[in-house]
Amino acid sequence: MNPLLQDFNTAPFSKISNDNYKPAIQKGIEIAKLEIDAITDNSNEPTFENTTVALDFSGEKLNRITSIFFNLNSAETNDEIQKIAQEVSPLLSEFGNDITLNTALFARVKAVFNVKETLDLSAEQTMLLDKQYKSFARNGANLNKEDKSKLREIDAKLSTLSLKFGENVLAETNAFELHITNENDLAGLPESEKEAAKSKDKEGWVFTLDYPSYIPFLTYIDNRELRKKMAIAAGKKGFQDNSFNNEGVVLEIVNLRHQRANLLSYKTHAHFVLEERMAETPENVIAFSNNLLEKAKPAAIKEFNNLEAYAKKLDGIDQLQKWDGAYYSEKLKKEIFDLDQEILKPYFKLENVIGGVFEIANRLFDLQFEEVSNIDKYHEDVKTFNVTDTKGNFIAVFYADFHPRKGKRNGAWMTSYKAQQIKNGKNERPHVSIVCNFTKPTETKPSLLTFNEVTTLFHEFGHALHGMLANTTYNSLSGTSVSWDFVELPSQVLENWCFEKEALELFAKHYETGEVIPMNYVEKIKESASFHEGMQTLRQLSFGLLDMQWHGQDPTEISSVKVFENGAFADTKLYPDVAENVMSTAFSHIFQGGYSAGYYSYKWAEVLDADAFEYFLEEGIFNKEVATKFKENVLSKGGTEKPMELYKRFRGKEPKPDALLKRAGLI
Repeated sequence: MNPLLQDFNTAPFSKISNDNYKPAIQKGIEIAKLEIDAITDNSNEPTFENTTVALDFSGEKLNRITSIFFNLNSAETNDEIQKIAQEVSPLLSEFGNDITLNTALFARVKAVFNVKETLDLSAEQTMLLDKQYKSFARNGANLNKEDKSKLREIDAKLSTLSLKFGENVLAETNAFELHITNENDLAGLPESEKEAAKSKDKEGWVFTLDYPSYIPFLTYIDNRELRKKMAIAAGKKGFQDNSFNNEGVVLEIVNLRHQRANLLSYKTHAHFVLEERMAETPENVIAFSNNLLEKAKPAAIKEFNNLEAYAKKLDGIDQLQKWDGAYYSEKLKKEIFDLDQEILKPYFKLENVIGGVFEIANRLFDLQFEEVSNIDKYHEDVKTFNVTDTKGNFIAVFYADFHPRKGKRNGAWMTSYKAQQIKNGKNERPHVSIVCNFTKPTETKPSLLTFNEVTTLFHEFGHALHGMLANTTYNSLSGTSVSWDFVELPSQVLENWCFEKEALELFAKHYETGEVIPMNYVEKIKESASFHEGMQTLRQLSFGLLDMQWHGQDPTEISSVKVFENGAFADTKLYPDVAENVMSTAFSHIFQGGYSAGYYSYKWAEVLDADAFEYFLEEGIFNKEVATKFKENVLSKGGTEKPMELYKRFRGKEPKPDALLKRAGLI
């Protein structure tokens, strides 16, 4: 009676116990293997339908089970779930290899691929066939028996290492807390943040490395030594002499990825990854990054020197350190623009921002959101919605999980519990979720967001729209199943509405008085949007270049994570090095998430989003014609065609970086 093995529509969270997961995954693998056997045992000649389509629709039960399990491992985990993840990940890795290294299956896929020119295939069908063939060829189908065995071994190790990396980061995050009993030490901290930090079981206040606690602390606390303590604690996650140290994990991951790439006849892991991205090669990524670096670095150095001079004038600080940046930046920003984040927060009550992003989605894409209580959820904080269009047609199930807790990793992300597809003539609609870490309501105040949190919510909701508005036949091409350097376009473009008066007036209302945000605040938000953009651009580029350093060369001679990282940061460094800190040991995007050799895609997508939003600005930010073109050519198409073709069909031309550089104030 395992609930995960029963037929279900929405995930049956309340019925699932931890001991259901492993047997369900094992059974799911068994079912999927039978589906694969049915394809390979078919005595008929391989065709697009009996091979390509059948393979795409296989493993559906397993995918539903694993999506539930691994999403909970990120959003509501515990020691038992983490132990299960370590046990099932090698099984899933082995099963993945069983498919891509299945000689009989590859023979059938290859047979269809070889005659594709004679088949009357649509663009989507052609893309499915091409991707399917490449997924075999790029993952070892042409290897000899000995090398296939090596590949299986590498993949099994990598699957457990990435989990171990994430578990260590979460453990380090949860292990640290700064307990303060002297209220004088909180000087500078706004009352709302002080209230949020008030401990329920200890005297005084407790601060953690969760973003809603950590960011305000670094931004507002006057006590420099306490800021230093907090910053160093955050910077040494995975870099301490304890059982959660990630240095060895990082080195093993990059070496195994390199070995895997070499085994598959690629020069490096980056060459392997980028072959299927818009950027195509590491050389193109580095050229793109260096082009932006050339524009951003002079601005960043000027901004940094001005900030350092400001800190010296204000407090006699001779050398600006990492724990000073946010603190003095906020003071300088307030002085220049007369803009205080704390003054803005009352206008961004979480529920109002949610309502605002829903209204914007309605005006642009004809979507309606109804909060419902009949959809099962994994935690009481989760909100659930039915999404329909203005004609009443069901579009998606939408989950939203907004607040931090012990079993939830830091950051914000979008994910899916069920992919969209058209099967047996029925358009099966997706179940999409966004997960964030925003400040919880207190006894006296609702959850009030910083402006950065507002843009984060819009960002993740942009990803969610990409998932919800998917309208493709095959689930492997649906929604966010696109090139990694294209996937950030829908999320980043939606952030632009946060800066527009016409959009802000819909939801930015004072939580106590209902007053719409004053227009002088809106103007200040827009004016300050490019504040320290040179430094921010340099920071993002430094992360992307570090990623390329790890994955774009032979890592076998690297012995020190710290020394290697310092070298990678040499051209983008502004602040003095902190001996106790390393970024790589907590760089979850590239060592736990899917961004290895892909972190550059954030900046790549910024070029696309700035260019795309310029089109909206030209025609009106709620122009229905432009919105429909974006929906029909980007949001609904998934990975059914090459991303540049989809973009050009929307925009009418290829993107240029001018709009981004102009928006950033770099030209």
